[in-house]
Amino acid sequence: MSKPVLHSIHVYPLKAAAGHAPHEAVVEPWGPAGDRRWVLTDEKNRIITQRARPRMALVCVEALAGGAILASAPGREPLTVPVPAPGGTTTVEIWNDKVEGVPAGVAADAWFSDFLGIAVRLVHLDDPATRRPIDPLFARPGETVSFADGYPLLVTTLASLDALNTLIAQGDRPEEGPLPMNRFRPNLVVGGTAAWAEDGWSRIAVGEVVLRVAKMCGRCVVTTTDQTTAERGREPLRTLARHRRFGDKLVFGQNLVPESPGSVRVGDPVRILE
Repeated sequence: MSKPVLHSIHVYPLKAAAGHAPHEAVVEPWGPAGDRRWVLTDEKNRIITQRARPRMALVCVEALAGGAILASAPGREPLTVPVPAPGGTTTVEIWNDKVEGVPAGVAADAWFSDFLGIAVRLVHLDDPATRRPIDPLFARPGETVSFADGYPLLVTTLASLDALNTLIAQGDRPEEGPLPMNRFRPNLVVGGTAAWAEDGWSRIAVGEVVLRVAKMCGRCVVTTTDQTTAERGREPLRTLARHRRFGDKLVFGQNLVPESPGSVRVGDPVRILE
């Protein structure tokens, strides 16, 4: 078998929207630079994701210089949103956390509200170094995270996706496979491993960056959403429930916390440290 290597990098500037796949990225203590620094909230300040709004998959957001974003969606003129000026913050409710962020303004709110058909507000995470600690059960003091679900990065492997697609093909809904990796919204995709090798990782090095495995990634209904059409099926959750159930979680991929910042590049060697 070939040695593990970084196959692709994925950055999602707006939580729950489509992102982009750069050839290289800077890994900051709270995740890839620019990753999930923006979020949409409803009128009660709760985050909006593909769990309830699968049309979020049709919004593509690219990071621009200085932290600004360029948003595009079917039937809409693209919108450039600059980083909002420092000022008053608003509270964002993300799962069990309450995080302060800076509103982007009425123009951005109107663009996203019009596309999604509900009133939403776009919010920027201005200070990821202090705003949101990682769950202390899986973190060291001072470690923080962006608007990601709970951890700075998510890693998956090509071999595990191949194995999962084989299981789907052998199941009762083979017509739903094979699934692409974008169903799982990883940050780092690794090639050259055995299937499910990531289950045994504790620490890895990708290029110059050392990352600690925090916990397995439990999957939700977002994985059943076609990221190009926003239509939902039943897979991969049916197959994960049969073959990848760990406790009450259906698992695919591993959550990571950086131990050292630095750059990662497609093609970088991936070393299993522990």
